[in-house]
Amino acid sequence: MMKQTVDEFNQAKGKMAGDIKTVVADGEDLLKAALDVTGEGYALARGKVDEKLGSAKARLTAASRAAVRKAGESAAAADGYVHDSPWTAIGIAAGAGILIGFLAARR
Repeated sequence: MMKQTVDEFNQAKGKMAGDIKTVVADGEDLLKAALDVTGEGYALARGKVDEKLGSAKARLTAASRAAVRKAGESAAAADGYVHDSPWTAIGIAAGAGILIGFLAARR
């Protein structure tokens, strides 16, 4: 379940990076159109930038909602596991603490 959440987050991150690159490229087009000072070219470039920015915002919102939902599901699953197997969870936490302490002491 956690791997699926990480994969979905990485996919959303890749899409967002592509959207941001597109917005930057469209912003450059808008600046070029502004330099040419043709009303039609400027309006077209600005429309493209607005459209891409809106799309990027929508994808970011959807990705963040999905990430929050998945995190909540993972937390609920972890909570259920700890309540069902408290001693196992304590053992895992103690082992992780010992490992972290050991690694920190080596520095």
